[in-house]
Amino acid sequence: MTVDRTAEELAPTQSTATAVPTLEHRPGRWIANWDAEDKGQWEAEGRSIAKRNLYWSIFAEFLGFVVWQLWSIVVVQLPAAGFKFDTNQIFWLISIPSLVGATLRIPYTFMVPKFGGRNWTIVSALLLLIPASGLAICVSNPETPFGVMLLVAALAGFGGGNFASSMANITFFYPAREKGWALGLNAAGGNLGAAVAQLVVPIAITLLAAGTVNLPMAGIIWIPLILIAAFGAWKYMNNLTSAKGDVAGSVAALKEPHLWIMAFLYIGTFGSFIGFAGVFPKLIKDYFPDFSSIHVGAVALSLAFLGPLVGSLARPYGGRMADRMGGARMTITSFASMAVITLTMIWTLPLKNFWLFLSLFLLLFVASGFGNGATYRMIPVIFATSSRAARAGAPSTTTARLASSSLGLISAIGAYGGFVIPQVLNASNTASGSYTPAFYGFVGAYVLMLTVCWVCYIRPAQKRNTIGHI
Repeated sequence: MTVDRTAEELAPTQSTATAVPTLEHRPGRWIANWDAEDKGQWEAEGRSIAKRNLYWSIFAEFLGFVVWQLWSIVVVQLPAAGFKFDTNQIFWLISIPSLVGATLRIPYTFMVPKFGGRNWTIVSALLLLIPASGLAICVSNPETPFGVMLLVAALAGFGGGNFASSMANITFFYPAREKGWALGLNAAGGNLGAAVAQLVVPIAITLLAAGTVNLPMAGIIWIPLILIAAFGAWKYMNNLTSAKGDVAGSVAALKEPHLWIMAFLYIGTFGSFIGFAGVFPKLIKDYFPDFSSIHVGAVALSLAFLGPLVGSLARPYGGRMADRMGGARMTITSFASMAVITLTMIWTLPLKNFWLFLSLFLLLFVASGFGNGATYRMIPVIFATSSRAARAGAPSTTTARLASSSLGLISAIGAYGGFVIPQVLNASNTASGSYTPAFYGFVGAYVLMLTVCWVCYIRPAQKRNTIGHI
């Protein structure tokens, strides 16, 4: 009888175990049997674990964006520190981190499945010590060769790669019903790093230096925070055995024409955001050289942080409005706004009004931020309804897999805008002595992207009477 009662008592326990998979915590902070879609497991343990990993992921990614953008603010102070680089060299120092960071986003996407999210966050955070300390060493000596400076600036691309691995890691932790919000927080938290770097660095290198510039502080001040991020990842984050790479999905996504169309549009939105974030301090310095006082100049340059800030904050609202109005509509609105704002800025430059210039550029950042959210929202919808796989009748799991792979690839391609925009401005200045032709070129690009979006997504949706869906 005792044996029978024990069996009866165990039966519900076994049934419950089947319904709610028990998480298995293994050495090295690995977790097995993770299933975020299981509501029982999610409410019992999953949510708190996912939140803890999300917060530390945001912090590490935030510092990645900080390091990625350090050179954009440091280069404008190089002449005051005794460096004698020409404009072409300055623009290369601004743009090379974006080139390397965009390229690294592709392999970084596959690091989480290979090494584990916690393990790779530790490694990727510690890698930030190299460009941060390297910058501090290089800028301490005005005799540092340009080639060495360019190499160290390129290493700042480690910070740009962090975005891809961070987003890939958080994707595995959250259920589909909460994934959008979690990824939005992760992305916005990272993007804010660009704003904070441009706020803090000018103050740190001038106001703390008794009337001169102390450029090494631009790198030194972040080293303790990088060490905290690495320690926090080691202490509090987890690896998931269920995190699997999808190389086959990425290869299949590359064959989808919509991937390349959306990558082109994303260069216009996110590429504009990260590209203008990189050159904004230099544009302020070049257009308003009357800020000759170190402290006055520092205050003016510190205001450059407002651009990345408002662009980052606008991104989630762009996604929310896209949910209501349709991503294609919002993307077209964004490109139209960017074109009009850029033209207005060009036509008002002769006024030499700093506050008008700042206001228009902030509006440009807001429009690009809205476009970021709207364009990203379009991708899963397009792959679910208009991709080759969807038209062939593939199941939703297949189209979702393609969309997931495409998001990583599109984010990498879009980041190349951070390299293209400074180089176009540099070429314009070299050829004509002015940035104005480049800005007219950007207006033309926005009009072209607007047209592509309308032809590929608005017009077909109008014919199907599904305009609000994409």
